[in-house]
Formats: sequence, C-alpha cells, structure tokens
Amino acid sequence: MKQETIVAPELKSAADGDVAEAFDDFMHAFDEFKQANDERLAQIESRFGADGVTSDKVERINQALDEQKRTLDTLVRKQARPPLGGGEPAVPSEHKAAFENYVRRGDERRLQALEGKAMSIGSGPDGGYLVPPETEAAIGARLRDISPIRSIASVRQVSGSVLKKPFAIGGPAVGWVGETDARPQTAASTLAELQFPTMELYAMPAATAQLLEDSVVDIDQWIAQEVDAAFAEQEGAAFVAGAGTNKPRGFLDYTTIAEASWTWDKIGYVATGVDGALPASDPSDVLIDMVYALKAGYRQNASWVMNRKSQAAIRKIKDADGNYIWQPPAAVGQKAMLMGFPLVEAEDMPDIGSDEMAIAFGDFGRGYLVVDRTGVSVLRDPYSAKPYVLFYTTKRVGGGVQDFDAIKLLKFGTA
Repeated sequence: MKQETIVAPELKSAADGDVAEAFDDFMHAFDEFKQANDERLAQIESRFGADGVTSDKVERINQALDEQKRTLDTLVRKQARPPLGGGEPAVPSEHKAAFENYVRRGDERRLQALEGKAMSIGSGPDGGYLVPPETEAAIGARLRDISPIRSIASVRQVSGSVLKKPFAIGGPAVGWVGETDARPQTAASTLAELQFPTMELYAMPAATAQLLEDSVVDIDQWIAQEVDAAFAEQEGAAFVAGAGTNKPRGFLDYTTIAEASWTWDKIGYVATGVDGALPASDPSDVLIDMVYALKAGYRQNASWVMNRKSQAAIRKIKDADGNYIWQPPAAVGQKAMLMGFPLVEAEDMPDIGSDEMAIAFGDFGRGYLVVDRTGVSVLRDPYSAKPYVLFYTTKRVGGGVQDFDAIKLLKFGTA
C-alpha cells in the first residue's frame, strides 16, 4: 500500500496571510489526525487489533502536526519581531547614540564619559559596556516570548549578585473570637530563606564590516535578535534541569517524593503505575489524578509542561466520553490546551521512559522564580576572528523553585 506524504508547510515571510494559512494547515492536519486515530482505536477495540498501516499513518500525521505547530510559532514570533531597518527612525537617547558609535566604529570615548557621569565601574577592558535600556528591554521581551519556562514563571530583577527571599512555609495561627473576648497572641510564621544566585550567560554574535557600515540597519536590534535565541536555548535547559552550579537550578534537579508523602523542599509526583508508559486502560485518569494533586489555589493558573514527543503521545488519548483531551490552539498565537489547561512545549523536558519525570503540571508563576540582574554587557572584539567583528554579550541570570507546593510531576514508573 502506498504511503501518504504528509509534510509541514514551508516557512514563508511573516505576512498576516502566511500566518493564517499556516494556522489553517495546522487545523486541517489535526482533523486528519483525529480521523486516522479514531480508525486506529476502533481497530484496537476489535478482535483483530490495530492495522500496521493505520498506526504508521497516525504517527506520520502526529509528526507533521509537531512540525506545523513549530512552523506556526516561528511565523508568529517573526511577525512580532521589529525590522532591522526602514520606517521612521526614533530619536536615539544619548546612551544609545554612544553605544552605536562604539559598536560600529569601536569608539568608546562617549560611553566612558557617560559611565563616568554615572560613577559606573564598568569599562571596556573589564568586560564591555552596558547596552542601552531600550536594547536590554528588547532582549528581555524576546526571551519572554521564546523561553518556555520564563514565559510562565515569575521574573524578578535585582541589582546584586544574589536574591535572598524569605518564604512563609506555614502562616500564623488564627482563630475566631467574640467582640469582647481577649485576643491571645498568635504563633509566628515558619519562614525559610531561599537564595537565588545569578550566573553569567553569554553569546558571541559576529558581524561583517559591511553590516556595521550600513546606517540603515538598527545595530541594537541586530544584537538583540542575534543573542535572544542563544540565551533562550541555554536558559530553557537550565530552568528545567540545571544543577545550580554556574547556572540556574532547574525544577527537575530538586528532590522528588510521592505526593502522598510530600514535605517542604521536595517536589511531589504522581506515578503512572506502569514502568515507562501510561496505563493501557483509561490513561487519562492518571492525568486527572495529577491535576487534583495540585491545590485549588494553584490550579486556576496552572500549565502543563512537556516536550513534543510526550505531547505526541498525549494527543492520542481520549477521555471516558470519547473526547480528545488535547485540543489545538483556539487562535494564532495561543497555546494548545490539555484537559482545559494551557500546554507549554519545553524541549528540555525528558522523553517518556522508565522512571522519567516527563510531564510537569503547576502554577509556575508561584512555583518557579527567574532572577535577572539588571544590565546586559557587550565587549567589541575586532581581533579574534578577522575579518569579522565579535560581540561578546553577557547577562546574569538565576532561577529556582520558590514554592514547592505549586509544581507536581508525573513519574512514568510503578511507585
């Protein structure tokens, strides 16, 4: 039997029509997936079992769905990205004009004068100059768009190297009293001091002399575009599984414990009961257990976090009423939904496997804290890679769990 060829749409320019066309293609592919998977499930329920051709078709459409969703997300980000040149130029600030002069020509005199006025300790030999505030804001905005955990976590800016944050593990004792009754002193809160050190993250984009000489190109925007993907990739890995040494500590690096025995400073998990897989019968029940392992106060802002391979497996599951528990985005730029909660795709989450914590669910805004030290520095290096000019760009980032009750994990194991 001849196999159908199912491919993702070609990545085009980010015109409104192209985004709408990519979204239509994605929704059409999902309809095809549902039809093929319904056929596969009907064959499984029959005494003959699923046909190999049908199962293969489902997998191919599933893979195409992943590719089309990635293409759609790329087009949406590209559409939101400001152009490198053209349009009505904004009046540059004094810092921006001085920084552009440094980047294009290596002239650092105006920057040194500005930093002298601000009593800054930074200098070229010491590690570069701070980018203008508008460029730093542009980098931060793009990171929120493309860094999956940052997009749902709390973000705090600090001026020091470490953020120390007290957290109330247990609130004060309270009680009811009559209007004229004595008010006994309440017990004190139980506090834990959490520390979030910031670590250096760097990227090193390269430019040609022609690019730097082109006055139409907004050089600040170019630097922001060049470093955002590199920063987001490194951040994403650290926020998920970073060990906390020279990088943020990821939520998967903390000690885990079965939800029934949960205690503070550990992250609770729900086991699937099957080694390396979901249960063959009523697999959605495990996901329901995971949803209700989270307290009601956290559920209203909760999100699922998993990689695309796990999402492909979840996409095939129906609930007891025969409805697919995974639903595509309702509109361009929105997230897919799983059991009524948004799904965030983080490629650094582990694949489904024996005893792997492949799926997370929780209120990451309350559960995970990203700490940004203010300031992004750029050091111009015209010597190391002639004829190119390198721009050693650094920022300091930290992160870790701040509320251990706000995140739950799904363990693909028996206990």
